[in-house]
Amino acid sequence: MSDAFTVLWTHDTCRALRKAGHVGERPPVAFSGVHSSLPAWSGARAGDEVYALHVNRREVFVVSRMRVIDRERRDCCGIAPAAWEDPVYPGHGDWSMLGAGGCGAEAVHVNATPVRFDVTVPGGLLGKLAWRNRRGQTRGLKHVVDGRLERSVGLQGFYRLTSESADELAELVEGTAP
Repeated sequence: MSDAFTVLWTHDTCRALRKAGHVGERPPVAFSGVHSSLPAWSGARAGDEVYALHVNRREVFVVSRMRVIDRERRDCCGIAPAAWEDPVYPGHGDWSMLGAGGCGAEAVHVNATPVRFDVTVPGGLLGKLAWRNRRGQTRGLKHVVDGRLERSVGLQGFYRLTSESADELAELVEGTAP
């Protein structure tokens, strides 16, 4: 059985996606890392879904839903760097804003929906979203006031959704397909 996760894409990441003209395009890759600036996708396996979220003006948006294909370095990644100043993933330079230069970055190949910034998580759903840890304990999202997110700290990282929340986000994304 596959799992679903969320990852928060920062304002800088989303600004870079817009600037590079990637709105409407499907990312072929995302990046996992070992530093807190680039969340580790350590729990994700092939077939799992990852919802890239963005918070803007206290609203939460689903930017893309990505299904993990693999976490291997493939030919599309380009030649591994020979020196520290060489790009780590030259084959994915167009998508480097997703973390290619992060500490210990590792490519995660994905089959994704197009990048978009118009799929808002409704306030009622935002208050119901829940995540579970490896021990099976669940937690909701704190700092939701009147259907808006006051602080995004609860989304910062890479977290496993409960199956109910994963189904709700899947329904949201599928219901807003372009």
